[in-house]
Amino acid sequence: MENTTIKQDSGSILIKAVSYICIAIFALFCLFPFALMISSSFMNEQEIVREGYKLLPKAFSFKAYEMLFNNSTQLVNAYQVTIFITVVGTVLGLFMMSMAGFVLNRKDFKYRNFFSFLIYFTTLFSGGLIPTYILMVKHLHMKDSLFAMILPGVVGAWSIFLMRNFMKAIPDSLYESATIDGAGDFRIYWRIFIPLAVPSLATIGLFSALGFWNEWYNGMLYIDSPTKYPLQYFLQRMVNQTNLGALINSGAVINTADLPTQSIKMATAVLATGPIILLYPFVQRYFVTGLTIGAVKG
Repeated sequence: MENTTIKQDSGSILIKAVSYICIAIFALFCLFPFALMISSSFMNEQEIVREGYKLLPKAFSFKAYEMLFNNSTQLVNAYQVTIFITVVGTVLGLFMMSMAGFVLNRKDFKYRNFFSFLIYFTTLFSGGLIPTYILMVKHLHMKDSLFAMILPGVVGAWSIFLMRNFMKAIPDSLYESATIDGAGDFRIYWRIFIPLAVPSLATIGLFSALGFWNEWYNGMLYIDSPTKYPLQYFLQRMVNQTNLGALINSGAVINTADLPTQSIKMATAVLATGPIILLYPFVQRYFVTGLTIGAVKG
């Protein structure tokens, strides 16, 4: 059998070349802010004030990172707190949201439409800051507790509906066969649903982990102890404290022009986004698959 090759006309080749060029340009636009962020974190303050942010600084300076790592113990502790709330919050959220999606998809659940409406209602209206604060502090007694940064972000309506839509793609005969074999609801959920839902779970887990990793607002509201500050809130406080008055109060002597008030902002961004950027390539294939599968049915 002879090998056959499909010849492409000049129009198809041109369209493909233009597409590759457009994608390459778009990728460069996406990468440019990160490259500028990293390079600017190594610039000295005088050069930033005089010439602005640049991809290639004239001289590299580590003063911004030195100021951050002068509080290395607190920085490591903030990383530990953020890793804890990210891992615990993501795992707890995946369990609760996947369980909710599993239940809301069950046709034998009489009130599934009612509870689906209640969940959807939360996407339109919220209780507001004051009722939430009173609930967390007065009734749940979570002032200065790490769980005050975990519980508010554990469950998301969008993630629940994504799991429910994914469940609709699983044939009912699979559940009927498992029921005939004597499997209970939780066994069906754990043995059948969870293994099939890995792409959607990875997608939801990524969004949930990003939310917990970037958590700072609830830390500002509920956390008083410096040892419980999450990474983002700790870095924000470091940036705010980078001024001459704070240094004078601490007895330090420094030239105002040498104070890295701008480069330290970029350095904090590098420390905050670095771990997530390194993690994303490992879950990228699940990310696209999960969004595609979860959006098949409404």
